[in-house]
Amino acid sequence: MQAVSHPQQVCGRGGFQKTRTCSIVGLMGDPTDLTPTNPIPADLGIVDTMLGIPDGNREEWYQFLKPQLRDKESQDEFEFPAQYMFKEVPEDPDTDDPVAWVLEQMDRWGIAQALIGTSGAHSRALADHADRFIGCAAVDPNRGMDAVRDLKTAVLEHGCKAAQWFPAGSNPQVPINDKKAYPIYAACVELDIPIFVCAGVPGPRVPMACQHVELIDEVCWFFPELKFVMRHGAEPWTDLAVKLMIKWPNLYYSTSAFAPRYYPKAIVDYANTRGADKVIYAGYFPMGLSLDRIMTELPGVGFKDDVWPKFLRHNARKVLKLDD
Repeated sequence: MQAVSHPQQVCGRGGFQKTRTCSIVGLMGDPTDLTPTNPIPADLGIVDTMLGIPDGNREEWYQFLKPQLRDKESQDEFEFPAQYMFKEVPEDPDTDDPVAWVLEQMDRWGIAQALIGTSGAHSRALADHADRFIGCAAVDPNRGMDAVRDLKTAVLEHGCKAAQWFPAGSNPQVPINDKKAYPIYAACVELDIPIFVCAGVPGPRVPMACQHVELIDEVCWFFPELKFVMRHGAEPWTDLAVKLMIKWPNLYYSTSAFAPRYYPKAIVDYANTRGADKVIYAGYFPMGLSLDRIMTELPGVGFKDDVWPKFLRHNARKVLKLDD
């Protein structure tokens, strides 16, 4: 695939400055047009709704998925289950303090706050830097009421602001509209927190049916107060995802696990028209993408000027109920 050149952007807390031209080679398919059109606002204070702390235990992050993986590459060769989809996966830094290192990267790229998990180094980040990191509690509907009780503890006692769930990664898998998930959804409504849910074909080589976007429709119907945020693309059903966001006021889309050049056209078009309040920035660092790549490609996404602040900050703060 032909490389696409455009001005690289670097950023401190003061915003983006044009520095040099770099080449970015596509991974797959036809990318969204990368011709820079709208500058990212300086001093915005980006909120990243999917970021991790590289603590040197990357393999342990995916142990939960091992029982479902059947092909040899996934079982024995991949460092992470969706490796076949990504090039130049970030390596863990050579540092004794990964939390401080991540904060340096966030400062470099103008990321004010990040939504992270709660285990391992993430728990220290949440405890020591509550102004920068926001807790997101993982849930597994297979655990029944234990999952509900743990979610309530995470929110009420430890300050988590959201729940997250990977339906295709549950063992056994749980469809998005399965009644096992209803107690989790009800708890999110009661706690007034959003839930971030993977939707669409999963990257890991596991069955996809449980994450079909059409299943979200029933959940939004039964729980109209629930703030439901789609993660990981919703592909190949992005047109349906847009239709459902138009239909349901509390349904949102986040851009996790996609390099900006591959943001689905339907989502970019929706954000630029009637969906400016519904599309939320999420990276995928360090799981599959570097912040350098994400932030270098972002200015090439064709968002209108008035969409950028909502996409990069305001929509996330609204959904997470963070006080400005």
